[in-house]
Amino acid sequence: MNSGLGASVPSAVAVGLVVLATVLIGAYGQRLSRTTGDFLVASRMVGPTWNAAAISGEYLSAASFLGVAALIVQFGADALWYPIGFTAGYLALLLFVAAPLRRSGAYTVPDFAQIRWGSLRLRRLATVVVLVIVWLYLVPQLHGAGLLLQYLVGVPRWVGVVGVALVVTASVVAGGMRSITFVQAFQYWLKLSAVAVPVVVMIALLRGDAFSALDTPWAAPGLGFGGGAALPEVYSVVIATFLGTMGLPHVLVRFYTNSGGGAARRTTVQVITLLVVFYFCTVLLGLISRSAGADPAGGDLVILGVPARALDGSAATAGTVLAAMIAAGAVAAFLSASSGLLVAAAGVISTDVLPGRVRDFRVAAVLGVLVPVAVALGAGGTDIVRVVGMAFGLAASTFCPLLVLGIWWRGVTVAGAAAGMLCGGGLALGAVTAGIVLGDRAGRWSWLLEQPAVISVPVAFAVMIGVSLATRRTVRPEVDAVLARLHLPGTLHHR
Repeated sequence: MNSGLGASVPSAVAVGLVVLATVLIGAYGQRLSRTTGDFLVASRMVGPTWNAAAISGEYLSAASFLGVAALIVQFGADALWYPIGFTAGYLALLLFVAAPLRRSGAYTVPDFAQIRWGSLRLRRLATVVVLVIVWLYLVPQLHGAGLLLQYLVGVPRWVGVVGVALVVTASVVAGGMRSITFVQAFQYWLKLSAVAVPVVVMIALLRGDAFSALDTPWAAPGLGFGGGAALPEVYSVVIATFLGTMGLPHVLVRFYTNSGGGAARRTTVQVITLLVVFYFCTVLLGLISRSAGADPAGGDLVILGVPARALDGSAATAGTVLAAMIAAGAVAAFLSASSGLLVAAAGVISTDVLPGRVRDFRVAAVLGVLVPVAVALGAGGTDIVRVVGMAFGLAASTFCPLLVLGIWWRGVTVAGAAAGMLCGGGLALGAVTAGIVLGDRAGRWSWLLEQPAVISVPVAFAVMIGVSLATRRTVRPEVDAVLARLHLPGTLHHR
């Protein structure tokens, strides 16, 4: 990492304006936040249009903004599976989870587990899984923010980690979900502008040279991600991203803010549209970057240097301005994703560990950020999108089977739900841990340790079904009433 390599006054000003806008919009939302419901689920008063922009804003993390384009630069057509999986996951969410989950009346995933199964132990297990996923997702956001600010303005990496953590924590503590909704909706449109405008301008100035990489072997599919098992690794990435989306706590918690099941469905459809537009621009940015000669091994921040590389001479000023826009979008990505993750962590800590009052939510937000900050400060260099992929894999191996089977099959028992989550989550975390410990010694199996979803997800479903069948006598008599509440529009329930 070249400290300060990309430093420029426009980039520094752009980053400062994004932080200032985040603080001001968060302060505006604070005026409307009074009750526990405001802090947890914005009192379930968020309309589909606002909610879709907010969900897209928090979902499009740095892994999407910088990481997807960087992976396309490195791996070409095979990396397209990442944005396809990220977007298609909302189709599964729309078909199987969104409306029933909203009708459950839950505030959090552990809340849903208790409503569906009436088990305090299962609720506590779900709480632990939520925190592990959130922290696994939050660490690369903070780590990446430190690297970005080091790259842009030359400050030590820890300054970026701590600075972003302070801004995000202050926003969450001040106004909770209601405040963060405004911030994230604004940041989606900012991020879309920050990637779309540079793409349009560079295509207009470079003309045919912007797509010259399409004529190289890089554009041919089937080479995988460099792990030595191209097709199986691609399958594992698709499973993790497609099924993991419906299990991400910070995504699910936003659906609790809708007014009802129908609004949750309309929100999901709009989210898919917004993501398609964004990822289309991101893919083009990766293509232009490769055509401009970006270093395939340059990591996630390689995109920041593309405008200056592609536009020189009389267009150098335009390149500087476009670089500043991309930098602003990257900072917005770190802030919005981190905000949503911290709200999700604070929600489960305040309701499952603390009494659940407004004050407890604020205390929980502070507690929730300490662990990922400590880990991020000690983290080394890594690709953001691949670390985030671990969180997707864990979510796909735990909450995906819990929600799909829990909503659509009355036969899931407490023992089956717990066993499925423990086996799926244990395999996912165990594989990642083994990969870190073994490093290059994993040899040809390194791809499986890095992307274990192709094994851990089917095992989670199979164990959940098998143990439930073996303990079928423990199915609660109330389960039919609970499922009717989830599936019948006439039983819309507001808490």
